[in-house]
Amino acid sequence: MSKYILLVLWMFAISGSPIRAQVLTDPVLQQTILQALDNIYGGDFSEADDNIRQLRTRYPQHPAVPMLRAIQLYWQYIPLSQNRTAPIQYVQACEQTLTLAKKRLEKDENEPEGVFFALTAHSYLALKHHNDDELMKAVNEARQAYSYMKQGFDLTATNPEFFFTTGLYNYYVERYPMDNPIVKPMMWFFRSGDMPLGLRQIETAARRAIFTRHEAAYYLAGIYLQHDNAPNRAAVWLKTLLERFPNNPVFLMRYIESLLLSNRYDEAQRLLPRLKAMPRPFLSVPIRFFDGLLAEKEAKNDPEAAAHYQAAVREKYMVPYTKEYHAMAYAGLARIAARSNNRSLAKAYYQKALNLAEYKSIQTEVKLFK
Repeated sequence: MSKYILLVLWMFAISGSPIRAQVLTDPVLQQTILQALDNIYGGDFSEADDNIRQLRTRYPQHPAVPMLRAIQLYWQYIPLSQNRTAPIQYVQACEQTLTLAKKRLEKDENEPEGVFFALTAHSYLALKHHNDDELMKAVNEARQAYSYMKQGFDLTATNPEFFFTTGLYNYYVERYPMDNPIVKPMMWFFRSGDMPLGLRQIETAARRAIFTRHEAAYYLAGIYLQHDNAPNRAAVWLKTLLERFPNNPVFLMRYIESLLLSNRYDEAQRLLPRLKAMPRPFLSVPIRFFDGLLAEKEAKNDPEAAAHYQAAVREKYMVPYTKEYHAMAYAGLARIAARSNNRSLAKAYYQKALNLAEYKSIQTEVKLFK
């Protein structure tokens, strides 16, 4: 699960009373933008292309158009890094967004849409660098975005959309350096956050926001899975997303994961055939892991579980989507080895799990192994 501290979706630039610019005065364009987002999350990328073309025709110089294209590329080519041309197009779309946003800021340094699209373009570039494990580049983009983000801290009272950005900041500005100590020397200039407050703010966005509701729900679920070891709470938000976007492979994958980690095996088993029918190569690792966990926990069949786990770790994982499934598969192999009284093998598998794991539940399991 991506955990970048400053991920801010472009929708904030068109989301309510603090921002008064041409997009907001045209309800048809607002509806086109919402349709594009629904098509992107729902996997209807040809329809999203049509939506973006309509926006480009109407607003050829507005930064919303290339930013929307970047969002589409991110979801259409999961994982982005595995496509030959998509990462280049993605960076170009973000840079075009920055160019158009800065043109607005040259005329008025406080022009809201310019500020927010500059913020969001830097945030999406930071997200890419984070996913590519380029932490220093990610932090550099965060530094450039920070001056824009500060303007949103005091806007939550007038617009619930800003609960998402502010909540993510408050949570991850504290969490990110805890998980990545290498970046701590570069974090001194960020304002201190508050993780419990950040969680409450993200949940408020997931309940009350319009444009950012789905992203807030997804990131809230990710926090509950990765940091809080609360998969049942994650499942609540992921179920809502899946009901709205039943063909989204990431939402389905995460929902099945949350069910399995909550010991809701029957529910997960009913959904697994849907995941297996989706033609996305990156799903092979989670599918093998899910089969292994069901064999281990539900069927109590260690040999079958080990075979699935071994198959999972033999395949290459994709950051940020399937790396954790390698860690969890190695933890499963460690448990099986421990039950066979092969402590040295269990220890070796647990070390491999620890080298990959970002979930606190896996890290705790490794540390408790004696």
